[in-house]
Amino acid sequence: MAQKVIVITGASDGIGRAAARRLHSDGHEVVVVGRSPQKTRAVADELGVEHHLADFADLASVRELAANLASRHPRIDVLANNAGGIFGKQRTVTVDGHETTFQVDYLAPFLLTQLLMPTLIASKATVINTSSLANRIFSRFDLDDLESERRYRPIRAYGNAKLAQVLFTKELERRHGAEGVTSTAFHPGAIATNFSVDEGTGMAGLYRWRLRDLVMQSPEQGASTLVFLAEGEPGVDYPTGLYYTRSRPARAHRLADDADLARELWDRSVEMLEPAPAGR
Repeated sequence: MAQKVIVITGASDGIGRAAARRLHSDGHEVVVVGRSPQKTRAVADELGVEHHLADFADLASVRELAANLASRHPRIDVLANNAGGIFGKQRTVTVDGHETTFQVDYLAPFLLTQLLMPTLIASKATVINTSSLANRIFSRFDLDDLESERRYRPIRAYGNAKLAQVLFTKELERRHGAEGVTSTAFHPGAIATNFSVDEGTGMAGLYRWRLRDLVMQSPEQGASTLVFLAEGEPGVDYPTGLYYTRSRPARAHRLADDADLARELWDRSVEMLEPAPAGR
């Protein structure tokens, strides 16, 4: 198996950490990215690999991360956009003015991918987005309410962000597939981690349940699809531009195949990330 340079965000815990361990043990050059200095450094020290800190609730931090990665790695074979979460009962906005779940789970990974695109094209890289079954069962997607200003519920905001990731996956392939960049999204399963323990998210009870380790998959099991997609040869070992569960193509939300919706979401995302005109 050829060694790959694999960047994993959200690598300080859960499936990101499990995937980093497995991919490192398989001989790949893994770069871990996380928000917590202590946890991220602990994973990096354990594996003896490079690490970067980034807070996806701050787009300036994402831009700094992209610049650092591009300067240190002229080749990136895999970008795993794995960072994410569900946030509290009340709607909050980031320092950038975006709804927190939308930014952390979708807009920040979109920005990171865009900023790294020259490197990804030169590397003929694959982009892997950690989505969720929530894209199909909780989303109520509305292009005119992407940031849940009218109808906020934590689990709905999360489902919408995860559907946005799948739409991004498909549009990325349409726009850059001819340049050699491929993309996939996947659902890791219900994983026994501290992913959503905040009150009011709609999932806190499940993730705090004392028997969760008996009924949920381990982080290692949840990371298996990410590892499969990262190590495989896109277009040969698996079809690209799809949404996966348990290393197999799966059914996403019916809107996931709406090419016009994906195109419009991409264009609106670019507009959101443009600097405000001077004087405003």
